[in-house]
Amino acid sequence: MPTELESLRALTTVVADTGDFEAMRAYRPTDATTNPSLILKAVQLEAYRPLLERVLRDHPSAPLVEQIDRLLVAFGCEILAIVPGRVSTEVDARLSFDTLASIERARQIIGLYERAGIARERVLIKLASTWEGIQAARVLQAEGIQCNLTLLFSLPQAIACAQAKVTLISPFVGRIYDWYKKSAGAGWDEAAHAGPADPGVQSVERIYNYYKAYDIPTQVMGASFRNIGQIRALAGCDLLTISPDLLQQLADSHEPLAARLTIDQAKAYAPAWQASNEVAFRTELNQDAMATEKLAEGIRAFTADAFKLDTLVTQLRG
Repeated sequence: MPTELESLRALTTVVADTGDFEAMRAYRPTDATTNPSLILKAVQLEAYRPLLERVLRDHPSAPLVEQIDRLLVAFGCEILAIVPGRVSTEVDARLSFDTLASIERARQIIGLYERAGIARERVLIKLASTWEGIQAARVLQAEGIQCNLTLLFSLPQAIACAQAKVTLISPFVGRIYDWYKKSAGAGWDEAAHAGPADPGVQSVERIYNYYKAYDIPTQVMGASFRNIGQIRALAGCDLLTISPDLLQQLADSHEPLAARLTIDQAKAYAPAWQASNEVAFRTELNQDAMATEKLAEGIRAFTADAFKLDTLVTQLRG
């Protein structure tokens, strides 16, 4: 009998949500995605310190910003030697509200990959799903630079991404779950909000159904999982990016798994079409307390880790 991980692979593209090369080798994901927090954690481990030391040795006089980008690309190149598909590399979260700076930084990252012999088709540039980040993605996509829009918590963000023709979005399941659980406090009923009833699962399912009902080619990659029940409830989603500990739980389980999300079902119950522009985007996002708070919180957290990575590199530069 197949493991749940094997069953999931038959329904969904499995992506490793880690900067750990050994975990990627063990679980054989198709793609891999990283973020500033994962890279910061990795470079503090002895196993990965040589990557950072090599970047500083080979480019000692480069500006700090360039050294950081070279470090991200060095990680990406190592990852692409392991996975057969794509790697996501994130633009500095401090640029989340600066469209032009995000575009330039993304071009720089892609240029470094191409000089390392990596085709741009194997790289996804990650940007925050702010209005500015989405408009940067619109420009980049038109240049053939594929984008992964992250920190996405609501349908209005997803619709704006679709209109920008982004390659992939990463709606966050676990962080939505966290918000509703915290908001409910002592009144939270875990059993009543498990699996398909999980608010994070429902958000991703809503986005998936909208995209498939209207033949939107942007791929949906559920992200930020807290338990395998959330993953099971999204079986059939285009992609799911999963941490090593949850991948191991799936690999250890032989429970049967069937697709919950399907194109036919999405088309059978097509949601109403929604137009989107900047005013509608900002208004609807502002009306959604969860999405507004989690977007801001995510940017702050990634920004804090970007500063920590800067400090670490600066110290090693001497």
